[in-house]
Amino acid sequence: MPTRDQITGLVLAGGRGLRMGGIDKGLATWRGEPLVSHVLRRLRPQVVQVAISANRNFEAYRALAPVIADPDPTAFAGPLTGVLAALRAVQTDWLAVVPCDLPMLPADTVTRLAAALGAHADTRAAYAAPAGQTHSLVCLLHRSLATVLERFVADGGQRVRAAYPALGALAVPFADAQAFINLNATADLQATDPR
Repeated sequence: MPTRDQITGLVLAGGRGLRMGGIDKGLATWRGEPLVSHVLRRLRPQVVQVAISANRNFEAYRALAPVIADPDPTAFAGPLTGVLAALRAVQTDWLAVVPCDLPMLPADTVTRLAAALGAHADTRAAYAAPAGQTHSLVCLLHRSLATVLERFVADGGQRVRAAYPALGALAVPFADAQAFINLNATADLQATDPR
């Protein structure tokens, strides 16, 4: 089973933020802080170190954690590009990935994904499946999967979820679907922020 000291945490914050009018979603304010700060606070205790995948506002993100940029930050090529860049850069054997718009991420997410992998020794990828849904951007991946993902991208693959069959990824159930609610749009921020 992967242990905390073998896992780097990555917060994906490289999207265009189109549903928020083009603002950088990770830096959008929710309950008085940027979304990414909430996610980092929940992720940090679960991993040995954290990083942020970003395409812009690098200085703002670097003030919070080390940044791993996409090879071409202006391309906005999708989360799979950020995951691949991180898999190439990390020094640990495992990478725990979460998006920047999950500020209520469960405090045991990585532990539960790691435990599921521990029960399936030949499996090198697991993702969250809260209440039977697929949350493909909440995952734990072994860094050796970079080669498989590179081939997947070279063959035209773009979505992380579509790569999971090739990775033999394990779906890990979570009962609390509310903790996995994405705050994707400005209306989502307002609806969940009592201020």
